[in-house]
Amino acid sequence: MDKKIFRLAIPNIITNITVPLLGMIDIAIAGHLGSAVYIGAIALGANIFNMIYWNFGFIRMSSSGFAAQAYGARDFTEAMNVLIRSLIVGVGIGLLIVLLQYPIGKFALSLIKSGSESKAAVETYFRICVWSAPAVLGTYAFKGFFIGMQNAKTPMVIAILNNVLNIVLSMLFVFGFGMKVAGIALGTMLSQVITLVVCVLMWLKFYGRLRKYIVRSSVLETAAIRSYFRVNGDVFVRTFLLTLVTTFFTFVSSGMGDMILAANALLMQFFMLFSYFMDGFAYAGEALTGRYIGADNKVLLAGMLRRLFFWGFIVSAVSVMIYLFFPDPILKMLTNDKAVIETTKSFLFWTVLIPVTGFAAFLWDGVFIGATASKEMRNAMVFSAVVFFACYYIAVPVLGNNGLWLAFILYLSVRGILQTVWAKKALKMAQS
Repeated sequence: MDKKIFRLAIPNIITNITVPLLGMIDIAIAGHLGSAVYIGAIALGANIFNMIYWNFGFIRMSSSGFAAQAYGARDFTEAMNVLIRSLIVGVGIGLLIVLLQYPIGKFALSLIKSGSESKAAVETYFRICVWSAPAVLGTYAFKGFFIGMQNAKTPMVIAILNNVLNIVLSMLFVFGFGMKVAGIALGTMLSQVITLVVCVLMWLKFYGRLRKYIVRSSVLETAAIRSYFRVNGDVFVRTFLLTLVTTFFTFVSSGMGDMILAANALLMQFFMLFSYFMDGFAYAGEALTGRYIGADNKVLLAGMLRRLFFWGFIVSAVSVMIYLFFPDPILKMLTNDKAVIETTKSFLFWTVLIPVTGFAAFLWDGVFIGATASKEMRNAMVFSAVVFFACYYIAVPVLGNNGLWLAFILYLSVRGILQTVWAKKALKMAQS
């Protein structure tokens, strides 16, 4: 079972580790432009798109869960239906975002409390990156399909290509053409568009033969569509609240001054590094849970869960050691601004709690997605979001930025605890 987990987890870890590294490099590029304003602007700009795209993470998640179950049942017609439905929804929503970019951008910018220079830089970033929305959400559909088909290597290759392109293009535009924030945004946008093209080519190469299983009349079959949107609705609520908490965190930071905003932006890179690393195992949990539920194999499902959480604990323990004893190299890679580094060090102890309180929530998310047990995942997020905002309004007036981090750590803890309590019931319902 360990071999099966790692066969899926390692490529996904490599895939996901490039995402926070890319964010770190964008922050690092901004951190060497001579002002804390640029660090904060990139953090805020990225969080606007997190707020948008994470809300539609159900496109990848439902694609993965349903495709994995179809794979386990050897139903390739349904597997193709899942991809087609996800692409229609993803690209359609992306086009709508492009059409509504001005009201969306105006609303997002109205939430930012930092200075005019920072807001202008964020607006520049947004106006360029928004054009790749259809490509980003279309890529979600392909990524979920590949994972569901037990293929973690193709998403890895695609992600590495995307991130290498992003880094190279961003550095070219920033340091080669002196474009500053606009250069980072243009590099991001172009790499995302190219990535969708690569996804199509990869699908043709590895799954083009499945075109014979496409039955147009079954793509919009009523019962399947109802199930698809039921799961998507639950995951949308869950993801909306996740995005709300994360984005609210950054926007609140912007009201604490440019130095705290920059410090929290750096600290959140510790969280993102851990989360994407842990998500590698969560994606393995998605694929294998869906496969074993589709094949109705309870014995293998139970064995997989035991090993998945064993390795999740190991990864969490290693992360604690790194954050506890080796934070300086990470901070110095992100910025050379000594004032920002010193401010960040005042709050570093919170990063040690992230792996301890967060690993169960990440792993259960993957398992619940593979089981399409979306209701329990949604309800856990609702409760944890309530805890976050309650703690925020109580603790921040007294503890300041420490209160904000306390609220975030409690939010992670509640997610993991509730999902652990509800897991047995959720998985039994998925198999019934």
